[in-house]
Amino acid sequence: MSFSDKLGRRERQVLETVYRLGSASVNDVLAELPDPPGYSAIRTFLRILEEKGHLTHTQDGAKYVYHPTKPRVPVAREALYKLMETFFSGRPDQIVSTLLNDQERKLSDEDLDHLAAIIEEARQRGNGS
Repeated sequence: MSFSDKLGRRERQVLETVYRLGSASVNDVLAELPDPPGYSAIRTFLRILEEKGHLTHTQDGAKYVYHPTKPRVPVAREALYKLMETFFSGRPDQIVSTLLNDQERKLSDEDLDHLAAIIEEARQRGNGS
């Protein structure tokens, strides 16, 4: 099972919502999604994500509560690497450049300072050699 398995847009939205909340029922997902489909559709997406191995569930009374099967960080890392390969020729500097030069979503001085500190830490660990 891989996050890069073919997921539709709604499947990705539902999965991202469960990751963001940590665990979620159908109603929790409905409350979080912009322009959500109906209750039955969300229930179906959650079931499909469970069948694909992305989610598992526990029962809380009459409702199912869904949980990710993998920790968020490795899944996010895998998705980022796939994104980097697909849109940025595998080059992390191109992702950073896109973020730094985005006129619609300007980074604050605090964001830039934080990025600079992360880069410096990576250099000190020997990741910049």
